[in-house]
Amino acid sequence: MSVDRALIESAARSIGAADAIALACHVGPDGDALGSMLGLAVAASNAGKEVVAGFGSPFVIPPSLSFLPIGLLVPPAEFPESPELMVVLDAGSPERLGELGSHASKAGTVVVIDHHVTNEGFGHISVVDPTAAATGEIVFAILRELDWKITPEVAMCLHTALVTDTGRFSYSNTTPETLRIAADLVEAGAEPSVVGRHVYEEEPFGYLKAVAMAMDRAVLDPDLAVVSTWITHVDLDKAGIEWSDTENLIDLLRLASEADTAVLAKGHKDGRVKVSLRSRGDTDVGGLAAAMGGGGHRLAAGFTAEDEIETVIEKVLSSIGGFR
Repeated sequence: MSVDRALIESAARSIGAADAIALACHVGPDGDALGSMLGLAVAASNAGKEVVAGFGSPFVIPPSLSFLPIGLLVPPAEFPESPELMVVLDAGSPERLGELGSHASKAGTVVVIDHHVTNEGFGHISVVDPTAAATGEIVFAILRELDWKITPEVAMCLHTALVTDTGRFSYSNTTPETLRIAADLVEAGAEPSVVGRHVYEEEPFGYLKAVAMAMDRAVLDPDLAVVSTWITHVDLDKAGIEWSDTENLIDLLRLASEADTAVLAKGHKDGRVKVSLRSRGDTDVGGLAAAMGGGGHRLAAGFTAEDEIETVIEKVLSSIGGFR
C-alpha cells in the first residue's frame, strides 16, 4: 500500500473521535463500494458509534449483495443532511454520490477512502491509494489502525470487496498484500464459498433470457479487438428482471478471446445510456471513461451518456485507439 501512513492515521483519528458517522458510497454500488462501506459501518457500530449508511438514487440493493448486513442502510431521503462526520467510500468525485453529494458539502468533516486513479482528492481528509486492489484494502488498514475488532460480519463485507474488485483474485491488480489481507479476513470468519455463491453463482432465470438477447447482438471488431453489445429496459421487461440483476453481464462479454476490450451499453427508460468497459490490459478504459465524463480504473470503468445507444457505442469505438 503506497498511501501516506499519516493519512491512514488522520482518518482513523477522525472516525474514532466521532460519536455519529454517516457513510456513503457511489450510486449503483458494486461489491467493493457496498462491502467497504458496510464493513466500516458494522465495525463502527460495534465500537459504539451511531451509524447510518446509504447511497444515492436509484436506491436499489443488488440482489447478489443482499446477503451483506444491509440493516444499517437508509434511503437518500433519510440520510443526514449535514452530518458531523461523513465518510465517503469508493467514489472518485462528489458527483458519484448522486444527491448525497450535497450532504457532503454540508458535513462538518468529510473523510474520503478510495482507490480510483481518477480521484484527484476531495473532502477534508482524502485517503486515496490507486495501488490498492480495492477500497476494502484501505478500510482494513484503517480498522487495524483503530484497533477495532474484525468480526466475522465485518470480514465477510471486506472479503466481498476484495473478491469483486479483483475478479476472484484473477485480475492484475491482485497483489501479495491483497492475498495476505484476504487470508486475515478468512481467519477472522469470512466464508469464501458463501461470498462466491451469492455474487457469482445465483441469478434469476430471467437473467439467462437477458443474456441471450444481449449476446445475440454482440459484435466483434477484430481490427480494434473490441467486442460490444447493448441491452435496454425493454429487454429487461421481457425477461422480468431489474437492472440490478445484470451486474455480471459484462463479465460474460469479456470472455471473447479475440478482444482486448469489452463494451456493454445499457439503455435506460429515461434516455440515459450507461456504459461498462473492461480491458485485458492493452486499453486504458479508465482514461477512455474519464474522457466521456465517467471514471474508473485502467481495466474496468464506465460512464453515462444521453444519446442513441448505437451512437454511444460508435463514439467509444472511434475513441478507443487513443487510449492504447
